[in-house]
Amino acid sequence: MSEVQVLKPLKTWSHLAARRRKPSEYEIVTTNLHYSTRDTNAPWELDPEMFMNRWYKQYRNDSPLKHDDWNAFRDPEEIVYRTYNLMQDGQESYVYGLFDQFNAREHDKSLEKTWAGTLARIYTPARYLFHTLQMGSAYVGQMAPASTITNCTYFQMADSLRWLSHTAYRTKEMSLTFEDKGFGRTEREYWETEPVWQGFRELMEKVLVTWDWAEAFVALNLVAKPAVEESVLRKLGESARHNGDILLGLLTDAQLLDAARHRRWATALVKMALEKDDNREVIKGWIAKWEPLADKAIEAYCGALDDVPGAAEAAIRATREFRGGLGL
Repeated sequence: MSEVQVLKPLKTWSHLAARRRKPSEYEIVTTNLHYSTRDTNAPWELDPEMFMNRWYKQYRNDSPLKHDDWNAFRDPEEIVYRTYNLMQDGQESYVYGLFDQFNAREHDKSLEKTWAGTLARIYTPARYLFHTLQMGSAYVGQMAPASTITNCTYFQMADSLRWLSHTAYRTKEMSLTFEDKGFGRTEREYWETEPVWQGFRELMEKVLVTWDWAEAFVALNLVAKPAVEESVLRKLGESARHNGDILLGLLTDAQLLDAARHRRWATALVKMALEKDDNREVIKGWIAKWEPLADKAIEAYCGALDDVPGAAEAAIRATREFRGGLGL
């Protein structure tokens, strides 16, 4: 009489058993979570010809950027939801500590009215720009072929929302001191019509209708975000310090810490993609497509920073150095 073998249920991390060690928290809660990658013909368990299945097959599975195992990607800092909240709680405490301290010192009353008018035109409308970064990050995360990539983009998405919130907070604060500058009332008009913003508006509107997941990643993380970071954060921060606005300079410094982390995971993903030789030309082709739009956006924005000589040239050079460091 044959014995009946009772199968034991698999542990949550059985797919990591080959490592012959207990998986880390990061590995357990981050890896191999996308069930939509199990069946390439029907990513979602419905009719293969359903619209959503056709979308994922075309814009994720059939992307020109290929890799044998996207699930092998790892965030170099192995951030999980728990540690992200611990880390950014500290960051937010720092930022809102800045707000409280500078408010107690009546910082805004020390600013020149001309600078306040400049901020109404070239700073507070940035909440629209930061929202496009948030939406772009959300799309790349939704379409990414591995949950470890999705995690990185979603934390990046959350950071973009934090930047937006900081900008909205300062908008309200400045409206209380400079009632005649249009803070809280004119940002949309500036975003839609002011020449300083039209380069970034065109760039980001086109990024947001880029459906291939990998091209969207390249356009956003390798081209558009570096352009925003080097101009709307770094160069605006320099201009702020020249105008006695130390608070804005410190705020952009804090946001650039987030941006540096975004670049580190993007660098790791590009390094992994370049393991396949054909991917280099694919990525270079996309960069060549998007770079002129980003340069145009930088030039339009930095043209308003008269007190930062060579701002546009320096910002464009910094974006080139970032991509050059990736071997692209």
